[in-house]
Amino acid sequence: MTEEERIQNCIERILAWYPAVRRPLPWRGEPTPYEVWISEIMLQQTRIEAVIPYYARFLSELPDVRALAEVPEDRLLKLWEGLGYYSRARNLQKAAKRIVADFGGALPRTFAELRTLPGIGDYTAGAVASIAYGEPEPAVDGNVLRVLARVLACAEDVQLPQTRRRMAELLRASYPRGEAAGLLTEGLMELGETVCVPNGEAHCADCPLAELCLARQSGAVERYPVRTPPRPRRIEERTVLLLRAGERWAVRRREEKGLLARMWELPNRDGALTAAEAEEAVRALGGDVLSVETCGEARHVFTHVEWHMRGWLFTLAEECGDFTWKSAAEIRAECSVPTAFRYYLKQIK
Repeated sequence: MTEEERIQNCIERILAWYPAVRRPLPWRGEPTPYEVWISEIMLQQTRIEAVIPYYARFLSELPDVRALAEVPEDRLLKLWEGLGYYSRARNLQKAAKRIVADFGGALPRTFAELRTLPGIGDYTAGAVASIAYGEPEPAVDGNVLRVLARVLACAEDVQLPQTRRRMAELLRASYPRGEAAGLLTEGLMELGETVCVPNGEAHCADCPLAELCLARQSGAVERYPVRTPPRPRRIEERTVLLLRAGERWAVRRREEKGLLARMWELPNRDGALTAAEAEEAVRALGGDVLSVETCGEARHVFTHVEWHMRGWLFTLAEECGDFTWKSAAEIRAECSVPTAFRYYLKQIK
């Protein structure tokens, strides 16, 4: 059996299997193209369970492309707060403005046009085109690559762009049109999320592709997919300074570019400062320190960087430095603060 024939057989089995097992997720059923797009962006590198409440809240306030295009950035980031990877939210708005300006407020339906929009890569373009418009376009993410690598016993590194492109072309050659296109895209995702799982033992006994799976036939499911080992994360030591003057706390905007660009943050410094070193830094800002106490240690993991943080809580006689000073309630209501600072944000009362 050729690879093409094996893929065609897989497609037929997924289309027969998926309608009976699909989970009733809020973005399934008869979603609008906008709803498909929002859900797919939110689901990138984020668990389904975490996305569900954000998805409902986001659509309640921003129900269509024009609302997304016009919302103030601070409010957009507040709605996104906690989901991480904030460039996704900014790219959503950039794309929404383009859709309003160039496509009359309606998401384009072709893969090629979708790919021209900020934040939309091959996977998202394929998902929107197939699920929302019934176009014969695959959406190949990590889940789909894992399924295909095992079915084909593919020894190619799935992290290489050429491997992803080859798998997409294999699927595209047999992809159906219309409703079946969306069902196939969702079915492949469902299979990778619930049966041919990334962590732990695959549930081969429940898999509709078990008889076609070359990895299972050879008893080597755990060998696939093949991927390059990840590089170790860079460790960065940081000191968080919780500065309180009366009932107000210091916050500031991050820089225009780089990690967590333009987000609100608690004042912080490079390195693991002692209490004396932290106090010296605060006094250098003009702070009249009344007291200082530890507020614990925390870690936060980004994709390639890991922050190891220690915090100091300063009570000051008056506001100082080039900060914005807000009450705890104002910070929680108005400021999109990255999850990295969540441990310390909880201590602001």
